[in-house]
Amino acid sequence: MATEKVYPMTLEGKAKLEQELNELKMVKRKEVVERIKIARDFGDLSENSEYDSAKDEQAFVEGRITTLENMLRNAHIIDGSEVDNDTVTLGKKVTFTEIPDGDEESYTIVGSAEADPFNGRISNDSPIAKGLLGHNVGEEVAIQTPGGEMTVKIIKIEA
Repeated sequence: MATEKVYPMTLEGKAKLEQELNELKMVKRKEVVERIKIARDFGDLSENSEYDSAKDEQAFVEGRITTLENMLRNAHIIDGSEVDNDTVTLGKKVTFTEIPDGDEESYTIVGSAEADPFNGRISNDSPIAKGLLGHNVGEEVAIQTPGGEMTVKIIKIEA
């Protein structure tokens, strides 16, 4: 039997997934069932685009519910405050500068389930996070990215 994938996440990330799951189960699922019921009343199901659309949405909702339940069942809660602030680990906010141009960037490293790069939360599976994990303040790190290698200097690590 294969072991199930573990989903590292913060307490905040877990709460968001639980909220989404509750919304899907209590609201969205009922809305889709109602749409299917209404679409059935339109007649011939073989040429009924409303029915097909509602069934597609139902499949998506049920798939997302299954995915979220699996992620929550296999969640591993990370707490960046439990580890010293000198080493980059999951749950930590890392500030670094690119060398040689000096562009400063900050990201919080989280599990893939709660990654949101546009809001400064990158997955531990991303090239930048993989390159930073385990390194300390003041270190220069070479990171392999799809666009080529970049070198950064870690300035600050926060819980």
